[in-house]
Amino acid sequence: MLSTGALRAHLLAARLAGPVATTREESLRSYRLFAARDPRALIGLDPEGTWGQREVMALMADRCGVSADPRHTSGHDVIDPERTLEALDAFARRIGKAARDGVPVLLGTGHPHRLLGFYAALADALSAAGCAVLTPAQGRCVDITTRFGLRTCNLDYVRGVAFVRKPRPGTAGCETGAHTHSPLPVRTALAVAAEAGGPLPELVIGDHGWVCGAGQLGFDAMGLADTDDPALFVGEAEGRVSVAVPLDDAVRSAYYRPLTRYVLNRACLSQ
Repeated sequence: MLSTGALRAHLLAARLAGPVATTREESLRSYRLFAARDPRALIGLDPEGTWGQREVMALMADRCGVSADPRHTSGHDVIDPERTLEALDAFARRIGKAARDGVPVLLGTGHPHRLLGFYAALADALSAAGCAVLTPAQGRCVDITTRFGLRTCNLDYVRGVAFVRKPRPGTAGCETGAHTHSPLPVRTALAVAAEAGGPLPELVIGDHGWVCGAGQLGFDAMGLADTDDPALFVGEAEGRVSVAVPLDDAVRSAYYRPLTRYVLNRACLSQ
């Protein structure tokens, strides 16, 4: 059993919180793009409110603990570990409820190299508790616009967790995948599930476009978000994202294992 104090120490030691690798420049660029309604920063969310750069920065200061001073323009960003812990507790409560209710769930990630193991452990625990872990649209092509132009990827699942990968013969089911912020993978998965007559997820867990894309469509969605991912926190503020957990989403995959233990314990799903 991992105590709150031990997890706080781990968050700081692993740089999941405290000073993180994400730079202030990266975060400010994302806030500018979000304020300009650039799809690269919206990642599937259509904000209802007026979110200028200062409003976005103020929200991120409140939800993550980053600096609210617009004159602070360089260096590493900072995440308050207390805010991470508070959000992880809410995240665990929602997972615990899903497990008790036995609802169908969908898990997906835009960071398969880093976060697949974290989500896969949640999928295993939810499945053991009686939840159907959905895998709709496996193998479907998804055309994603990138800075290099249109790229066709395939939707795949490993241990119940969805991600996209560049199509290469003979690689279906492998644990490698492509990094993406796009909401198109979750839209594809949900559309195929609906066309097949269901079931549809009552909870979507993930990051980036998986959360915002599902939340925008009215699904209960929650996940992890870095300081340069303002869309999830705006979605949370506007009621379309249930929980956004502030942390660095690109550290070594092993560093997320203590978070897995903490969340499953709090959700009464320890294996």
